[in-house]
Amino acid sequence: MLVELTQLTITGIRDSLTRKQTSAEELVQAHLAQIEMRDAEVHAYLWHSPERALAQARRIDQMIAAGEELPPLAGVPTAVKDVILTKGSPTTCASRILENYTAPYDATAVKRLEAAGACILGKTNCDEFAMGSSTENSGFGPTHNPLDLTRVPGGSSGGSGAAVAANMATVALGSDTGGSIRQPASFCNVVGMMGTYGRVSRYGLVAFASSLDHIGPFGRSVRDVALVLQTIAGRDPMDSTSADVPVADYAAALDRDVSGLTVGVPKEYFTGLNPEIGDNIQKGIDLFAKLGCKIESITLPHTDYAIGCYYIICTAEASSNLARYDGVRYGFRSPEYDGLRDMYRQTRDHGFGAEVKRRIMLGTYVLSSGYYDAYYLKAQKVRTLVARDFVEAFDEVDVIVVPTSPIPPFKLGEKLDDPLQMYLADIYTVTASLAGIPGISVPCGKMKSDPRLPVGMQIFAKHFDETVLLQAAHAFEKSGGFDMG
Repeated sequence: MLVELTQLTITGIRDSLTRKQTSAEELVQAHLAQIEMRDAEVHAYLWHSPERALAQARRIDQMIAAGEELPPLAGVPTAVKDVILTKGSPTTCASRILENYTAPYDATAVKRLEAAGACILGKTNCDEFAMGSSTENSGFGPTHNPLDLTRVPGGSSGGSGAAVAANMATVALGSDTGGSIRQPASFCNVVGMMGTYGRVSRYGLVAFASSLDHIGPFGRSVRDVALVLQTIAGRDPMDSTSADVPVADYAAALDRDVSGLTVGVPKEYFTGLNPEIGDNIQKGIDLFAKLGCKIESITLPHTDYAIGCYYIICTAEASSNLARYDGVRYGFRSPEYDGLRDMYRQTRDHGFGAEVKRRIMLGTYVLSSGYYDAYYLKAQKVRTLVARDFVEAFDEVDVIVVPTSPIPPFKLGEKLDDPLQMYLADIYTVTASLAGIPGISVPCGKMKSDPRLPVGMQIFAKHFDETVLLQAAHAFEKSGGFDMG
């Protein structure tokens, strides 16, 4: 029974609760037991909140006993990335500089999840301040991929992806700045989605790069991801960048026929790609053709400039956002220093890890006098060109299909000493982030050379067209695309 409870989807949980086959408290206890059993080796979680989860579960059970109508996510065990505030519990961004910080309020996304009945199990590990592609840059140790413990789960939301993959949460929240939901979803063989920029409130998300950051869901099915996104999406007066655009009933629209959709395949995403991954993605494209979709070859000509453009913009914004961690206002302060300037230096030197320092220095450089126009301003112009490529492409196609990652999950430690190679792992994900369009990564079979290692396929859609994006992903899942050989 334990394994069955931890493998249920949101729909399965709702059916079990309404039929009184199980209770919400039993569901939470089953997941806490799974965490106890598996997390010592996976290290998906940094902090647990069993009291909070069980209190919510008991409220749900009281509603059932009283015959009340259940909210849409009633009893769903949920994990939250440790860059998203949860009131009364640590939010450290996996950084020593915030090791003793307790969040004073809930992020809007967390508040909406709990209002919908979700049970928050705890906070998941990530790359420090969401800066990384492997969850090895955490100040509290790396997360291991539950499919192969010698490999990374992807990053920066690797803890959330691993928690869902290892049945330690039904769904999870992550953040995506340049692929930090989609790439771990690919590496952990689960579904991960980033909505249009502004679709989900960022209130309560600790800022990395404010013009690129998103909050989004992980799940083991497209329907689960659709239900979570539907819950957390929508205008929030606490976030001026959240969009006042109606949120559709994504789940209700999932089963619509996708025949007649035009699927764009950009040639730029199929160079430098692991051949086995390329084969799987081609099979995925062929499956869309069998579903009645029209396959159209397209070009996104500025793709080659995206990775350089992204790492200029995100580091510049990180340099600005992380200036507040100075040892004065909150967080860690070095106990030994000689004067104010040295206190700043010692605090930031001991509080930040190597990757965060690297990005702060890069960002400070590209914003500095004499270099601003040559780097940051030019990168913003390139960003406009990348976004324009997508706008023009969506005049011709409904969705775009590409690989999520050019490589399979790599070994722990394999790329830590080569930051450039680590950055290039984001080459297929940063484009959607720069353009602000929605993207989803879905499983697309396994590597023939090592059947433990999954392949992820990305689907993009135009701004605020999450409905079509989710329909395409759901049709792919229903047709066996996740298990493609």
